[in-house]
Amino acid sequence: MAQHKSAKKRIRRNARRAVINRSRLSAIRTAVKAVETALASGDKAAAQAAFKKAMPAMARGATKGVLHKRTVSRKLSRMSKRVKTLGA
Repeated sequence: MAQHKSAKKRIRRNARRAVINRSRLSAIRTAVKAVETALASGDKAAAQAAFKKAMPAMARGATKGVLHKRTVSRKLSRMSKRVKTLGA
């Protein structure tokens, strides 16, 4: 158990950040799932709209440290490619 004041404060802060990070990650997963379902249905307009919403959520997750920036870049690139090739 933490004894120092700063260590106790760090424990409180970590707990708050964990809740925020979990919430942010959940929102990202939901946005990605919306793109995946739109892609599976074959609706290009819906896929583009869902991708447009997922992009900033994922980028924000990378800047906040929830996800690695290269992971986000890779996933966005692959998703974008799939959305583009949907209508062709």
